[in-house]
Amino acid sequence: MTTDPDPFEEGQRTARKNIPAEANPYRDGSEEHSLWAAGHERIAGEAEADEPEGG
Repeated sequence: MTTDPDPFEEGQRTARKNIPAEANPYRDGSEEHSLWAAGHERIAGEAEADEPEGG
């Protein structure tokens, strides 16, 4: 069993804390960077969808 953090889950946790996507700790262009960004976008997109129209 691996104890390495899952970049996708890390991105999700970061988004839940309202930390911007620019905080991605992985090297741009790496697989981990892409996974982290996808996890962050999944949660951030859900939060955006829950906001009422017109702010």
